[in-house]
Amino acid sequence: MCKMLAKRHNMIHCEENYNLETILSIATPEAQPNICYMNTKPSWQHFVNRTPDEYEAWMDGNARELAGFEVAELIRLSSDKKVIVDTNIPCEILWQITDYDHVAILLSPQSMSADRFFERDDPEKQFLLSVIESCPDPESTLMNFKKCIARVNSVERYEAFKNSGFFTLIREDTGRDTREEMLSALETHFKLK
Repeated sequence: MCKMLAKRHNMIHCEENYNLETILSIATPEAQPNICYMNTKPSWQHFVNRTPDEYEAWMDGNARELAGFEVAELIRLSSDKKVIVDTNIPCEILWQITDYDHVAILLSPQSMSADRFFERDDPEKQFLLSVIESCPDPESTLMNFKKCIARVNSVERYEAFKNSGFFTLIREDTGRDTREEMLSALETHFKLK
């Protein structure tokens, strides 16, 4: 949705993990241990073999640690042009820094967000799949990583996002292409049309 909105409305599109190289060069293990994991991890195989508890703790910690870096970059970028961002900034921080009509949460059933995680033509997801396939026991690693993805896409998290108070779009029909419908709803919400 961000990519489509950026193209249609001539916006800067900050994709997931935007500005990560700069952030990794600035972050310190003492202040940002979760961000620095990307520089200190033993291997990508270690990354995909963490337990669901470890993965969830890392995701949550990473989101909190990245928020300040992301906000600073968004302020810098938005001085000349509208910006749209795919972010993991926690909702409680978003409520402190922006307005309702500047945030949209997109949700899909866990069966789509977790079970079909690797079906997307996303280079990062395909890279992770190739790492999993290179592990000594690829089947076990894939099952473990799917449990990690399911954990961070749990019913509890889904409900927390749904009840965050922000505008929320829920993709319930996973059998057909709903991009244009969702795009239209987002354009209305963001006051782009």
